[in-house]
Amino acid sequence: MPPIRIVLVEDNDVFREALELLLGMEPAVEVVASVADGAEVVGAVRDHSPDVVLMDYRLPGLDGVQATAAVREAFPEVAVVGLTASASQREMDALAAAGAVSCLTKDRELAEIVAAIKQAVNGR
Repeated sequence: MPPIRIVLVEDNDVFREALELLLGMEPAVEVVASVADGAEVVGAVRDHSPDVVLMDYRLPGLDGVQATAAVREAFPEVAVVGLTASASQREMDALAAAGAVSCLTKDRELAEIVAAIKQAVNGR
């Protein structure tokens, strides 16, 4: 089975690079692109045809909710998994309403993040 293709959306350079490195060690997933701005997401999805977008909540340009809605509208076959620093229920509800299939906090174990990515693809 080919790896699950992921576009990573995270404005914190250190966290994005660390997550990209960690996900890169997982044979089940492949980070095909990473962007730091919500406005870049739709173009990255168009260019790289991912299975899943791992979406930060707080982003410059479009925020995670707006970017999730834009991805889901343009590419309904692509699953979005939200990733947020603070797990306020309002943020999680907003991401879900925009079309995210799940939402995790950034302090989760890598195995939990990978499991959510796999579940997002299987639930399509």
